[in-house]
Amino acid sequence: MTGHFLAINWELKHPEVGEEGFFEGPSFASFDALLIDPNPVSDLWVYDVPPEKDGVRRTYTDSDRGFGRTLSRLMAKRRAEAADLLHKASGIIVCRLRPRGEPLEVMAQGAPGERIDRYSWLPTVSLVDRHHQLTFPANSRFLPRCGKDVVFRGTGDPFEDYLHEFKGRILYRAVYQDLLSTPISHFATVLACNKVGDVIALQIPFDEGRLVLLPPLEGVSPAREAAALLKAVSTAVLHPAFAPKPDWLPAYPLPGEDALRDELSSLTSRREKLNLKVEEVASRLEETTKYNRILYSKGRFTFLSAVADSFRALGFTVEKSNYDLLLRSNEGDAIGTASASEEAMIGLGPYRRLLDWVDRARTEGEGPNKGILVVSGSRELDPKRRPTQFTPDVLRGCKSQGFCLLTTYELYKLVRQALEEKDKKALATLRRKLLESDGEFRGSG
Repeated sequence: MTGHFLAINWELKHPEVGEEGFFEGPSFASFDALLIDPNPVSDLWVYDVPPEKDGVRRTYTDSDRGFGRTLSRLMAKRRAEAADLLHKASGIIVCRLRPRGEPLEVMAQGAPGERIDRYSWLPTVSLVDRHHQLTFPANSRFLPRCGKDVVFRGTGDPFEDYLHEFKGRILYRAVYQDLLSTPISHFATVLACNKVGDVIALQIPFDEGRLVLLPPLEGVSPAREAAALLKAVSTAVLHPAFAPKPDWLPAYPLPGEDALRDELSSLTSRREKLNLKVEEVASRLEETTKYNRILYSKGRFTFLSAVADSFRALGFTVEKSNYDLLLRSNEGDAIGTASASEEAMIGLGPYRRLLDWVDRARTEGEGPNKGILVVSGSRELDPKRRPTQFTPDVLRGCKSQGFCLLTTYELYKLVRQALEEKDKKALATLRRKLLESDGEFRGSG
């Protein structure tokens, strides 16, 4: 399908997609599909209107030089254009699902205030069956919630296929809920949820038009995302729009329908069990491979944590203390620290920090006399191809103080040996080698 597409505040590189801003762009109704990220919409008032004492941002039409009225008219204009695109042109609006953000109250003298937020441009739709009513967006909540736990619903919808293509790259920032706890699936197509059932991707019918709410992606090029989105839009046009099934429909079964429903129920049950098994194996895999992080990560919360896990794998108890690492075992105790860098060599900084800690422990008589310095220089290179990872003065200092100087590759080999052998005597021997090593450790084989 060759279409006429408009992207608002959404970087999408494609020859068929025009890119414009929310307030100054052309009419939404003049396009076949609108692709919009509402996140920057609130920038207009968040940066220009300070919050009052109650934390709410307000603008007063009798003193704001027309700002409030202009903004209100712009929102009404965009709302009417979006309604025409959906209802009259049977078009598609694809909107990134974001929190509502900070609202602005437009206060006019002698009239109730108008509350404006990132979604105030959305047109209204009211969908009703015998027992429920979905009023969108008046009863809609866009709650801030962040995560990567995406559970697909298996709808076969083109926009769910779009999400499948970027599995692992989806990072939702909000979830959709209804204030009245209306069963969403009665009126709309839920494409994906998180593990606790919050809706993170949804398609709502507007007559023959459709509004699709999708979570944002991370680490995907604008060109690739645009191609996948346009493919979904083009395919969706060929699919019938969502129509809620009436409650009397089961009284009109078709030949073979019951058997297919039973088969589908059985497959769904098996899929749920398989999903649980996948999660279990994935968790075990993550637990098994967590030691690899010492070879490439950096930082206190990732690298140092991985080093601590590695020493635990060797049988050390890693205790909380004023030091980076306080290692205890039957063979002896040690104070440890770790440093990772893209640079080829680790300098004196981490060594001096370790020396200060050990000296304090020695003079106060309260801690270990042994220091272990773990280094990861040239961390972006293959560990087997890394040059010497510490400066000569670091090596001299460790030798003179009786510290063990250990590269992460040597520590990795120790951990691998410990995981393979799982022998208490062998682990004790490894710990003893580390604690008795002065200078560079080369004892892992």
